[in-house]
Amino acid sequence: MTARRPTHLPGTTGRPELMVILGSSLTVIAILCIVTFLLIREHAYAQHTATRSATTIAQLIDADVLRTVELYDLTLQGLIAAAQRDDLKQVSPQIRHLVLFDRSTTARFKGDILLLDKHGDVLADSSLIEPKPGNFADRDYFLAHVFNRDTGMFISRPFKPRCDCDDADEWRISFSRRISSPTGEFLGVAVASMRISYFEQLFNSLDVGTDSTLAIINDEGFLLAQKPFLRDNTIGTNFASRPNVVRMLKERSGTFEGVSSVDREQRLYTFTRVGNLPLTVIVALSIDEVFATWNRTAIVISGATGVLCIGLLWLAWLLCRELRLRQYAERELAQLAATDSLTGVANRRTLDQALRHEWFRAQRSTQPLSLLMIDADHFKAFNDRHGHQAGDVALRNLAEVIRANVHRPADLVARYGGEEFSVVLAETDSEGARQIAEHIRLAVERLPLVGADVLPMTVSIGIATWTTASEITLEQLLFSADKALYQAKEGGRNRVVCAG
Repeated sequence: MTARRPTHLPGTTGRPELMVILGSSLTVIAILCIVTFLLIREHAYAQHTATRSATTIAQLIDADVLRTVELYDLTLQGLIAAAQRDDLKQVSPQIRHLVLFDRSTTARFKGDILLLDKHGDVLADSSLIEPKPGNFADRDYFLAHVFNRDTGMFISRPFKPRCDCDDADEWRISFSRRISSPTGEFLGVAVASMRISYFEQLFNSLDVGTDSTLAIINDEGFLLAQKPFLRDNTIGTNFASRPNVVRMLKERSGTFEGVSSVDREQRLYTFTRVGNLPLTVIVALSIDEVFATWNRTAIVISGATGVLCIGLLWLAWLLCRELRLRQYAERELAQLAATDSLTGVANRRTLDQALRHEWFRAQRSTQPLSLLMIDADHFKAFNDRHGHQAGDVALRNLAEVIRANVHRPADLVARYGGEEFSVVLAETDSEGARQIAEHIRLAVERLPLVGADVLPMTVSIGIATWTTASEITLEQLLFSADKALYQAKEGGRNRVVCAG
């Protein structure tokens, strides 16, 4: 049973705060998705730019090294061609030296240029007209030409020269070619060494950042040059077993991110093979440097986005709170508009709406609908004797008794006007309505007396019921219930009368 049935005002149906929460959440998600997409795109662009820059640096190194190696190869070919001339054996040592090493002056950072016989002994030295005795049969370049006639130009591992000269501690690499007879017999080796300081000068002309590195390795994984030099990472160290180097030597060129096995730093590796030479240029950019600008931008944008999203959610929360307060106020106003202020039951306006609603529902469901009209007996005399204040108390007590005997939530108790009340009983036939009416009448009789010299409060009740067998309108139902109430009063009051 409910004594009051709330009336919804426009704008109070539904949950607008849920729409605000949903809308603000979707907006925040959209903002986060857009910002994330933009940051990911900028991250990819930063990586692409760094890769393109590293590729350009690698190509510059590649081109310079190729030119330098080509000069050394021309020097070796000129030395071999001159050494195979029979007429040089008849000239003086000075002239023979000039002819043999005529092209060696064009080679940059050159070290010794030697002509070795088939046993590895020195036949000619670019630095001396009369060469010092020496044997280089144990060098890797000599062994490579002895056992392979198709080696072509061979680039050696890094080595230090065997001399007491000032630059004896300076690393070098050598370029060599096999000297063969017309029948292919091995006659010796022409070899030209180059100081590795060439690579240092070349690397110093290129700016790759403070934490990034440049390096050149050969196909065996030996380090030929590096900028900057790292601790425990000297020239001539073999890195063939390192995972990054294994990948570079296998793929020959490309780009990937990896962790350096030397300093454990995350780096962006770009590597390329130097032409057809057994050399690989490596540009290892520091990830921190590559994404330094992006990181600063990401922090600023993420912070601003976070503040914006928090602000939106906070405003949404404030708006939801205001909407809830407004809904609460509207419900209170609607409740006040639907309730009789004196008795706390529904008022006449709510009664009319509920009765019309139940009437149409009964028409659709063909279930009976009953209406009780209740009037307090001799209330005017009671009010005159005890005053309006006592009369108001009596009416509130009467309303409470009626409400206590109407138990179903769908039923409605309302004040019709003055001392008259109405009860709408959905899906209730006349017999059920009579039982409820009798319970109400008896309960009213048991109300405590206001004064010892008055009779107990009583009520007269008229009942009208609509069924499918009835051919009456809603107005006629009201009239029948009111007529039955009049008959109850005419019949002596304190009784229940059903409309015939």
